[in-house]
Parts: sequence; C-alpha cells; structure tokens
Amino acid sequence: MEIRSLTRTEAERRAALVTVERYDVDVDLTDLPEGPEVRCVSTVTFDCHEPGAETFVDCAAQVRSATLNGKPLTPTGDGRIPLPDLTERNVLRVESVQADTTTGQGVHKATDPADGEVYVWMSFEPDEARFVWACFDQPDLKAPHAFTVTAPPAWTVTSNSGDPRVEEVEGARRWTFPDTPPLSVYNTVINAGPFHEIRREVDGHDLGLLTRRSLAAILDRDADEIFTLTGQGLAFFAEAFAMPFPQRKYDQVFVPEFGGAMENYGCVTWSDVFLRRATPTPAESELLAKVLLHEMAHMWFGNIVTMRWWDDLWLNEAFAEFACHWAAERATRFTDAWAGHLAGDKLRAYLSDQGPVSHPIHQPIHDVAQAASIFDNITYPKGASVLQQLMTYVGEERFRAGMTAYFARHAWGSATLQDLVDALSEAGGRDLDTWRTTWLETAGTDRFSLERDGDTVTLVAAGTPRPQVLAVGAYGRNGETLERTALVRVGVTRTRTPVTGLPPEADVLLINDDDLTFATTRPDPTTRDAFFRAAASLPTAISRGVATATVWDMLTTGEATAAEAGRCITAVLAAETSDAVIEPYLTLAADIAELWAPPGERAGLTAEVAAACRRLAADPGRRRIALRGLARTATDPDDLAWLREQAGDDVDLHWRALVREAERGGDVSSETARLLERDPDPDAWVRALTVRAALPDPAAKAEVWQKLAVDRAVPVNSVAQVATVFWRTDQDALLTPYTQRYLDAIPHLHQGGMIPAMVFARQLFPPRAIGPSYIEQARLASREAAPVVRNTLLERSDEVSRMLHSRTPTT
Repeated sequence: MEIRSLTRTEAERRAALVTVERYDVDVDLTDLPEGPEVRCVSTVTFDCHEPGAETFVDCAAQVRSATLNGKPLTPTGDGRIPLPDLTERNVLRVESVQADTTTGQGVHKATDPADGEVYVWMSFEPDEARFVWACFDQPDLKAPHAFTVTAPPAWTVTSNSGDPRVEEVEGARRWTFPDTPPLSVYNTVINAGPFHEIRREVDGHDLGLLTRRSLAAILDRDADEIFTLTGQGLAFFAEAFAMPFPQRKYDQVFVPEFGGAMENYGCVTWSDVFLRRATPTPAESELLAKVLLHEMAHMWFGNIVTMRWWDDLWLNEAFAEFACHWAAERATRFTDAWAGHLAGDKLRAYLSDQGPVSHPIHQPIHDVAQAASIFDNITYPKGASVLQQLMTYVGEERFRAGMTAYFARHAWGSATLQDLVDALSEAGGRDLDTWRTTWLETAGTDRFSLERDGDTVTLVAAGTPRPQVLAVGAYGRNGETLERTALVRVGVTRTRTPVTGLPPEADVLLINDDDLTFATTRPDPTTRDAFFRAAASLPTAISRGVATATVWDMLTTGEATAAEAGRCITAVLAAETSDAVIEPYLTLAADIAELWAPPGERAGLTAEVAAACRRLAADPGRRRIALRGLARTATDPDDLAWLREQAGDDVDLHWRALVREAERGGDVSSETARLLERDPDPDAWVRALTVRAALPDPAAKAEVWQKLAVDRAVPVNSVAQVATVFWRTDQDALLTPYTQRYLDAIPHLHQGGMIPAMVFARQLFPPRAIGPSYIEQARLASREAAPVVRNTLLERSDEVSRMLHSRTPTT
C-alpha cells in the first residue's frame, strides 16, 4: 500500500484535537555495524481536547507493536496507525524497525570506503521522521523530545540537546540526552559513528565539529575558520533578534552521503563535501560561510519559531537565505556576500521565475508531497532577495524591531505569514498588506527600463509593478573606467516613475544599482551595444553584477546571443576585483560557451574563456580558480600540457585535467589508476568514475549510467559532478539512448526522499542529444510523477529549451 501524504485539512484537524506533552524515544543502533536495522521505541504522551474522538499517528517504519493506553493497535499499512477512542490524557507506545537504511528515507547508513567504518545520520524535513519512529509528523505539533540512544561502544552520538549521560551497557554504550525545548519533529536529529571530534569554547558556547575519521586532517585544517564563523554568527543573530541562542551546546556534524545541510536544533548536519579535499577557493569558503549562517538563522526562524503549515515554508527558507547574506556581509570577512548571491543563485531565480514552475513565494499547499516540490529557486534566492527589498522598503532599524517583536511574541510556538507581517507593520508604521499581496502572493518578475527625453528620465515598468524602492545609478567615463556620479533611490508605485537628480551628461544609467530589489532590467535600445561594452568598466562588484544579470537575462529570453553574453562576461572577468564573483562568472562564461552557443561558435567561445583563464592564472590569488576553469575549457594540447605543468602536486587539478583529456578521447586509464592510488580522498573513486563518464566510449557510458542512475551507487552529493561530465559536448550519438532511459526512469525518480528526487530529476535530464520534441515528451511523462520530480523536471526542461533556442543559428 502506498504511504499517504498528510493533507493540510488533516493536519489542522489533528492540531485542533491534540496537544503533545512530550516524546520519549529510545533508539537502538547496535545492529548497524554489520546489519541494516534501526530499532526504535517511541512513547508519545499527549492530551485530547475531545475525549472519545479518534485520530492517527504517523509511522512508515515496520511496526512491531503498538499500544494506546495499554490497548493494542493495528497499523493500516499506509504509514499511519489509527488512534481510536482517545481519552483526555493518552500514552502511545510504538516499537518499530527501519531496515532500509541504505536507500530509504529519514535515516541513512554510510560505510566509509577508506576504512570500512560505519556512520549513520538522520534527516527529517519535511516529514521523514515517520520513517524512523512513530510521531505526529507536522510542524505545529511541537513538544520536548527526550532521546536515549544505544550505540556501539566506539561510537559518538550527537543529538539536539546538551550533554548526554553515557553509560556502558552489555557491549554497547547508552546515551541519554536531556529534554529538548519544544521542537517540531522535523527539527530533531540523531547522528552516530566513530567520529573525529574537535571542541572549542566561544563566547560561552560549547562548539563542536565532528566528521568521519578519514577526513580528520581536513577538519583540523578548517576548524579555526568554522569556529570563527560560528562565533560571529551567534553574536550577530543574538544582537539582531535581541535573543541569544538559548542553548550552550552547538554542534556541526559533517557526514558522508548527505545532501546539503540541515538545521536541526543545536546540531546541524552537513554533507562532508563541504570539507574540501583541496584547499578551498574563495568562492568555496564563502559558500561554507553562507551555508553555516543559513542553518544557524534557522535556530530562530524555523526552530524557536516554526511555521504552522508548509505554505509558510518561505518563512523558514527565504528568511534563512536572506539572513545568511546579511550576517556574512555585516559580521564576517565575506563582505561581498550579496555580490556572490547576485552572480549565482539570483540569476537562477530570475530564470525560474520566468518559466513554467514560477509560483508565488507564499502559496496554498495541499499536502506535504506538494511542499517537497517548493524547496526551489523561488523559495530560496528569490525569497531572500524579496526580504532584502522588504528591509530596504521599511528601513533596517524598523525591520530589526519588527523581527525582535516577532521572536519575542512567538518563541517556542508556531506562527503564520500574517504574524510576521503584523509585527513588521507595527514596527514600521506602515500597512504592508499591498506589499504582501504583490510580492508574496503574486508570481513573476518585474522588468524595468529607462526612457530619456532631453534631461528628463522616466523609469518604466513592463506592466503593473510591485511597490518597491530601487536605485538608479549614473556613471561617467573617466579614462578606461566608469565612476558613479549620482545614486537616486526611487519609490515605485506605478508603471511610469520620474527619476530626478540624475546628471544629464551621464554615460551609463544603471537600473537597480546596489541590487536592492528583485527585478530584471533592460538597457535603452539605442544604447544596448554600448551597455554590453560598458559592463566591465563599472566600478564595483555589485554594479558589474547588476549589468551582468541584465546580459544573462537577455540571453535566456533570446534577446542576446551566446557570443554577446559570453564576451561581455569574459570582459567583466578581466576587470573583476571581488573574489566572491570570479569563480561564478568563470562557470557562467564556460556554461554559455558549452551549453548556449551554436555549434559553429562553440569552439571559438570556449577558446576565449580558456585564454581568459590563462591570463587570470598569472594572479597568485586567482591561480587555482583559473586553472580549474582551464581544465574545463582547454581546447588544444598546448593548453592541457601547460595545465599539467602548472598543476604540480595538486591532485584535484590532475583529476580535472584527466576529465578533459578523457572527453577529447585520450587514453587515460593507466594515469587514472595511478592517480586513484595516490589520492588520499576516501571518495576518490568518484573522481575516477567521473573521468570514465567523460570518455566517448559506449562501454564507459553504459557502466557509468548503471552506477549513477540505476544502482544509485554514487553519493547524492556527487551526482552532479558525474552527470555533468556524462552529458558531454559532441557525444550526441553515444548519448541518444540515454535520453530515452531518462524518460523511462521518471516514475521512479522520487525514491529515496526529497533531496535524491530533486538531484536525480535535474542532473540526469539530458542537455544534449535532444530537440524541442523531447522537451514535450519529458513534460508529458512528468504528469504522473511525484510533485517534487515534476517541478524539478519542468524547471530543468525550460532551461534546456532556452539553451536549444540559443544554439539554433540565426539566419
């Protein structure tokens, strides 16, 4: 029987009926070193406001026994256990087993290929706790949780709360954790294994970092940076929200085969890919900082105050994404964090918001399956940008006051969008109902242009714009560069808005200067070509980023060619001074050459990017980034030979060079074997598989597809690395059979939970060896797929469709 997804109506009825007093959960992990089973006993104490009524508890694990107030219960087989004839006070006890700990949901067992050690992690968002133990798996039924975990004696166990009592018991150890504060079940966690652990006291907090033993040297290398960022983040948010993090202990656990990071209260779980095997680049260091601060912001927005239902998912994710950039810029060394946001995630949000999966930031969510489909570019980067605009709109001081009131009012409870709007309206002294309706409940992206008539400048919206505040910058030529001569903030309420205070002699007028809002822009048609040439001459990372975003958006809508966009961005690279954006721009330029350019122009544009990489490599601070870019774009043997010479002892660069040589048909088998032997990375086998994926060889393609898409042997956090190389340029004849295999796989892509579903649906979608008719086939095939698969596929298919259009030579 199919596991049922909780509907909003069911959740509202259950929340009206039930108040959960506490969870006592006993977890046995002692089978895992050799076997697959996690055994749990979940005891739920709860009140019923209508004695005699009935409801259900969620449990998608195998139920061994279940009793309610001492009476036996029978599961229905659909992930639920009916709870009949409730009394005013109730005690539910359920014994369950989850044996699918390799490909199942909620809990995962990973074996380190380096030493055979076993690690286990749990991750429950949105509703995967039910796959491990019995619970009321909805966000608003919060309660204290008391975890008792029995684990092998050499293992360390982490959970949400404080310092556990540890006892020796019959060849194992039992970890008894103090009660958590009231938490949603999806915010709870247990991680366990023979971890390498580092602890440090910072400003009264006991901070812990843990990872598998084979990565101990990497964690030791990065520990100072991570501890510094953690201390800076805790101090910033404590001051910004007038509420210090209320628990002394704060752990961060880096685990294998995990996708992304998860904000479990007091115990954040990370994918250990964030522990870079090579020395991190500036962009990789900034990403770690932003993810760390994103998950930390959830301690307040998501854990202390939790959304009532999943239609307010944006209250968690958009706010955390906004807050991580805010904190990075104000409290850490990553002062160009917003520029990095604009160069990466915001460009993806602009594209998504103009495609078939565009949706309001806040929208009705029928059930949890639908909720899993909106962990996307609208909820995250667009939501973050909209909140940045909201802070601009009401003013930062009033924004802070509103957030302080919101947290004070709703701490340890649940809240809705209206609660947040009310708090910000009161603090800001202005009605935000229109702002809420147009920004949060209306899909799509505003677009602005300027009209000049003599000395008069008018900001013109394409359609009715949202109320917002944005800036127009005026720039004048000073030799080879542009200097800002004026910046005018404009309050937009209608289609045409006069802009006063701009000097009439300005050479460039830049709409949305300082990137204060979420809107696309267009240059005046008469200055279009000059705008493309001027982008590299603008004086700051943000101003260049705003111009680059315009050029990128024009490429995706067919208003600029790949050659125009690629050369503009390559020119920006040559002038760029901010480490936050150089790596994203190199990736963007290479993507344009490889994926957007017509076949006849691809080699030339790729060679231009490669030449830019060789120039950048002369700067010691950008050398590693440039050589990585060259490994992707090298177009002749001289480039590859020079790259190998420059790589020296850098194993990471040698792997990248091998991928490029493999793609070009080189015999790399013996060198791959030698490099695999000398690479200390426990996951180096994935690098070797990536080299094989690039080969223009039918047997290699078949082997890689089997491991990647059928066996799912590649860790979810490495799927993109292998799949991107699998779908290589100029291998269409080899790749054509796999386009059909993707269509055949669509009904099964949801298996394993939300993160694998998103990763496989996107990364396996073919960007090559297809035409427009294939896009329609894929969209038709997705109609019966799980919502998360369908939305991911539709978003990716729209992007690829735009690529196909751009690749078609104009006549």
